[in-house]
Amino acid sequence: MALLGPTRVEADDGTPVDIGGARLRMLLARLALDPGRPVPATTLIDDLWGDQPPADAQNALQSLVSRLRKVCPAVALEPGGYRLEIAADDVDVFRFERLRAAGLLDDALGLWRGDALADVRDAPFALVAAARLDEARLSAEEDRFADGDLDVAELTAMHERHPLRERLAGLLMRALCARGRQSEALHVYAEVRRVLAEELGVDPSQELRDVQLAALRGELGPRAVVDRLPVRLTSFVGREDALARVAELLGGSRLVTLVGPGGAGKTRLATESAARHPAHAKGRVWFAPLAGVRAAEDLTVAVLGAFELSFAADPMRRSADGMSRIVEVLAAGESLLVLDNCEHLVDAAAEFTTTLLRRVPNVRVLATSREPLAIDGESLCPVGPLAVPNGQTDVAGFGAVRLFLDRATAVRPGFRLDESTADDVKQICRRLDGMPLALELAAARLRSMTVRQITQRLDDRFRLLTSGSRTALPRQRTLRAVVEWSWDLLTDPERELARRLAVFPAGADLAAIEEMCLPDAFYVLTSLVEKSIVDVSEHGEPRYRMLETIRVYAAEQLASSGESREITARFRRYYRELTDRWEPLTRTARQIEAINVYEAEHDNVVAALRGAIDDGDAELAAGLLGGMFWYWLVKGDSNRASASIREVLAFGDRLPADISAAFGALRLMMDAVPGTPPKDEAAAAIEDCVRTGAITSFPALGMVLPMLAFLSQHKELAYREVRRAAKSPDAWTRAGADWALSFILNEDSDLDGAEQARDRAYEGFAAAGDRWGSAMTLGMKARSVSETGDNRAAIALYEQGLALALELGSQDDLIQHQWRLAVEHARLGDHAAAARVVDEAERFVREIGNDELAAMVLYAKAEVRLSSGAPADAHELSVRFKQAASTLSLPSEFAAEWAATLDARIALAEGRYTDAEEAVAVVITTTSARGDIPDLAATTELLAQIRHAQQENDVAARLLALARLVRGRLDLGDPAVRQLVAELGDPKPVDLAKKQAVEEIRRVAGVED
Repeated sequence: MALLGPTRVEADDGTPVDIGGARLRMLLARLALDPGRPVPATTLIDDLWGDQPPADAQNALQSLVSRLRKVCPAVALEPGGYRLEIAADDVDVFRFERLRAAGLLDDALGLWRGDALADVRDAPFALVAAARLDEARLSAEEDRFADGDLDVAELTAMHERHPLRERLAGLLMRALCARGRQSEALHVYAEVRRVLAEELGVDPSQELRDVQLAALRGELGPRAVVDRLPVRLTSFVGREDALARVAELLGGSRLVTLVGPGGAGKTRLATESAARHPAHAKGRVWFAPLAGVRAAEDLTVAVLGAFELSFAADPMRRSADGMSRIVEVLAAGESLLVLDNCEHLVDAAAEFTTTLLRRVPNVRVLATSREPLAIDGESLCPVGPLAVPNGQTDVAGFGAVRLFLDRATAVRPGFRLDESTADDVKQICRRLDGMPLALELAAARLRSMTVRQITQRLDDRFRLLTSGSRTALPRQRTLRAVVEWSWDLLTDPERELARRLAVFPAGADLAAIEEMCLPDAFYVLTSLVEKSIVDVSEHGEPRYRMLETIRVYAAEQLASSGESREITARFRRYYRELTDRWEPLTRTARQIEAINVYEAEHDNVVAALRGAIDDGDAELAAGLLGGMFWYWLVKGDSNRASASIREVLAFGDRLPADISAAFGALRLMMDAVPGTPPKDEAAAAIEDCVRTGAITSFPALGMVLPMLAFLSQHKELAYREVRRAAKSPDAWTRAGADWALSFILNEDSDLDGAEQARDRAYEGFAAAGDRWGSAMTLGMKARSVSETGDNRAAIALYEQGLALALELGSQDDLIQHQWRLAVEHARLGDHAAAARVVDEAERFVREIGNDELAAMVLYAKAEVRLSSGAPADAHELSVRFKQAASTLSLPSEFAAEWAATLDARIALAEGRYTDAEEAVAVVITTTSARGDIPDLAATTELLAQIRHAQQENDVAARLLALARLVRGRLDLGDPAVRQLVAELGDPKPVDLAKKQAVEEIRRVAGVED
């Protein structure tokens, strides 16, 4: 919400919101001046209409509020009046005040876009509020000049606009004197004195007279600012938010410690923060590097060196005497002392800083360390990795990428982020944890290597990253030296635990660490956290993890210790037992709890599975895969599940018979989607599952085996497996059987039976507590209800399924539901709602960085744009979808079928009927070949629309009849189908077998057998 200029409102995604007329903007602006607090109605009436309120002021206000709520739902009615439900920091007025109080004047003034309340100043309340804000802006501008560079041009312009502001005149006089323009400064004083006398009848203030006297004495001449900070030879990239945070902390605390692992960029952040501190412009910043100090008693001497002071006192008294001299210098004015690299002298640094802060009230200390100084009044600012991309397509804005590119172009001019380098740059940033020093070392390698060669050698990162600056400290020239510096500061128990923690690629909770690494590990573990060797995440149960570079080094230490085999064996056994415990719960009311466990432990279980496969441990690999498979399926990670099944099946006869049979059936099922599995192979796989007893060991087979038989067009076998699963003592298995049965009955055109089976499936899944099965079934129910023409009921079911998918965190199901929900809104004619749902889906895939789901959203967006009457937009989106699908792992047949369906609809909308026919023929070929009756019927209805557009009404009517025959009904939820029926009449029944109907559809479409 913006008031510092014309009133402006943006949605959460940054989209401008059109508020409307002047009175609405006045109301919104007035409420925004009291964000989150109720404003009485009487106050609003006075503030909006003053002494000329409308006849029925209360009703007029209510009407105004009602209109405002349509575009700004955040306005709420409360007993105390009306309230705008936003945080104060969401309003630029209050953000300006906060930034100004923190000393971040450039940021504060950058919020202004013109005069405050510029477009609502006619409102009675606005005059006083605008005057107050204008005064605050002027004061902030004056503060900025007082604390920073005195820009003569800007000050002159401001002085001409405000000739009576004496502080501003004094600043201009100082600026002119600083540039040797004393006579001009004295002329400014003379003019101000004249104007004050003529307009106000007063003399200049004592403060301004003091400036004049100093100018006369020549005391305000040019003076060079002393810069005692290390020379910055490279640009500062990727830490803009951290700079603001440090400035804010220094504004409220006298000791700020930047804490983080080696190579995180603490020293550079401290240097840049100090250079921007107000004390630096006054020459009152000192920088004390402590990395080279070995003995605690030498710390004071090292700080003295930063002051370019020395003494010849008794060595036994040098610390006390040195502190006295430091105090003397710092006490002369507002000062900032940077203590860099305190970790190896942390006790001495803490004692020194405590004494200094006690003796010098006007000093602030900015320290860098790998652990806190742990003294009263210390504010910590964690400095961790830069932001790294995690699957996103657009990565240029991530801090790690920006830093790598900046350093890369310095050593290889012309290097840039494009299609040939993007994947490698993303991998480098991710695998190096976004750590600045590691990224700079990697970029330096571009002098002699390609970016692909760097990526290929990241497994050997300690040999690779050795090209640091020759002028850097020895421990900052190579990645190994950075880590060794931290490692050498650890105690023996800390090293023991740290090397064993290397076994966890995804970190672990305390229970796992104590079982696998060290009993009663808590205090040693927290010490590793304090020393920035281990990070802790406290979202729920605390988890402890190492940055990848530290973990690689720790793994080397584990290997050399001789403990690796034992610790690895414990690790794999632990995760086999964990998945055995939690896998059955993924289909129960404890599903969310189980999913959360799998989310946290995913990479650990994958590492255990990978290790078991590589070591040829068939039994352990099969157990771990069995424990992970259903989680992967629920989360939509079918690629990983399919690849892992193939690897485990490669063990052949070494696998137990039931496991081999179950995995064989699952592999066939996953390979088939969306096509048709080989009939004989599918039947054999099903019989193997029955013969070996796999059907009792793997509940998922209750759903998978009937579907495998159904997809392979072995209907009798499908019915048999449904009947078998329906007798299971497991309620979830019975629900899965009903779910599969609904597909079979649907193909048999038994729509009532299919609906009853879906209802039983939903009730069964819901009773078991399985949100995945419930959401999936609700989606099927919604599609069926939509076909009856009840779009609103379908929308309600899709929304119910979407809520379950959100709760479950299943990305694939979430996008599927949003897609279908958007299309259903479009079918209802609510194109605005459809666009909103697609926008939400777009934001979601952008945040998670899933390119496959992004392609699905492109398709959904194209459907919505086409439905709203924008075929050109839909065509452009269709092209983008096909381009994306060609580079992704979407099944090629599936993607081609989707694309052809969309192209046919676009061509129909644009009057390109021949193109539409050709595209429809592609879809009818594939859907009829695999026996996908719902999709075949929908495409037949589309072909009927094309024939109707070509004036072939008899053929169109016949096609509608055939579509109703194969599906059992027409899709009356589709407005185009409803319109066609209205124009052609209800199609006459067709006396054909379904197989004959399909053959006729193929003939009409021109599909050759």
